[in-house]
Amino acid sequence: MAVVAGVNIPDNKRILIALRSIYGVGPTVASNILKESSLQDNPRVNELTESQLTKIREEVDKYMVEGDLRREVNDNIRRLVEIKCYRGLRHRNALPLRGQRTKTNARTKRGSRKTVAGRRRTVGKK
Repeated sequence: MAVVAGVNIPDNKRILIALRSIYGVGPTVASNILKESSLQDNPRVNELTESQLTKIREEVDKYMVEGDLRREVNDNIRRLVEIKCYRGLRHRNALPLRGQRTKTNARTKRGSRKTVAGRRRTVGKK
């Protein structure tokens, strides 16, 4: 397996898809990396030469990926929580923070439903 940015990328996939297994590299960044490293035809990872892999590694190093990116994201969230802004409070309470409704949706964030027993109404009494 080829190692790029400390990640083993799959050998049997095309390089454009295999680069996406690196945290912080999506479709656009992967295609930019291939353009900058001057690779044509989107070859499979096991077909790459060592010099081509070196070019790809150099291009990936220009981007913030993996550990550095995870650290920065966590620092940003920690800062929001510390200053107690609205987004920080939503992070702390594990709720959606971009204005989504939570009355009926947001099951992924809030967990599975907990049934609450309703009040019984008796006929004739108020």
